[in-house]
Amino acid sequence: MTENLSVLLVDDEEELVSALRERMELRGIDAVLALNGQQALHEAEMKKFDVAVIDVMMPEMSGMEVMEQLLKVQPGIKVILLTGRGDENDSAAGLRMGAFDYIIKPVNINVLLDLIRRAVKKNND
Repeated sequence: MTENLSVLLVDDEEELVSALRERMELRGIDAVLALNGQQALHEAEMKKFDVAVIDVMMPEMSGMEVMEQLLKVQPGIKVILLTGRGDENDSAAGLRMGAFDYIIKPVNINVLLDLIRRAVKKNND
């Protein structure tokens, strides 16, 4: 199920996204990281992704803004929001704006991979 999956990881915490990318690549998932919204949108213009995992709280451009722009560039992409505060309001707003789901930090890689698989499966149904 993980073959040929392409995931965009967007978070200003480089250690976190680097670790997630490494764990995904070990499972055969093509993961690209972006450390801010502009970089994420640039990556999305260069390559098609199945899923984007986006941190809600980032400087300059919030995760919500990134998601909004990303959905214009790649309308079919599934978005999973990362929230560090456990703030249900951000997450609920994100779901209303079109996010597939959200996950609270610290991230359990197996839970995240399960969410990614569910998002892709929903796309393929």
